[in-house]
Amino acid sequence: MAETIVRGALANLDFAAYAYPSDDGQAGVRMAERPYATRVSLRGDPADRGFMANAGRVLDLVLPTEAGATAAGGSVTALWLGPDEWLLLSAEGDSGLAERLDDALAGLAATAVEVTEGATMIRLAGPRARDVLAKGCPLDLHPRVFGAGRVAQSVIAQADAILHQTADDGGDGPAFEIHVRRSFAEYLWLWLADAAREYGVDVDR
Repeated sequence: MAETIVRGALANLDFAAYAYPSDDGQAGVRMAERPYATRVSLRGDPADRGFMANAGRVLDLVLPTEAGATAAGGSVTALWLGPDEWLLLSAEGDSGLAERLDDALAGLAATAVEVTEGATMIRLAGPRARDVLAKGCPLDLHPRVFGAGRVAQSVIAQADAILHQTADDGGDGPAFEIHVRRSFAEYLWLWLADAAREYGVDVDR
């Protein structure tokens, strides 16, 4: 049987070409593609106790119900996208998550659909990461408003994206995960790399 090869949306890019030294040798931004997390779109009514309980048992967490909130438990992170919608992120290769949820939610007004292949994730981190995003994102990204653990659907340089801050501004600076459709991934990567160039860029493989 032929081996299945999983390729990220940006696999054809020469990542080294987008690393730019800064004047002081300290890159203000770090970039990487992280394409291999399992993604599941979950829809259901948070007022339905059966839905919340059954989903929570599978995910080992309580689904967040506050706008822009996230929750993590076990190997799953749940991102709030709307009053009845969450994006679930799990470890690479956890292809059974949607099926386990389907089984647990049978008979309820709920759906769980794997959407892994439809998008990729670009990680943007470093002390100037927030400045880069501010060039093309209309959200108020001040750390008092948008900090670690917050998520929002928005646009970055006119590309639809989900922005999730995963680390705060201390130490090495904030870190963001940007989920973008595969068809826009290369465009957004190139835009981010160009917007970050003045600050110095390190690129991780």
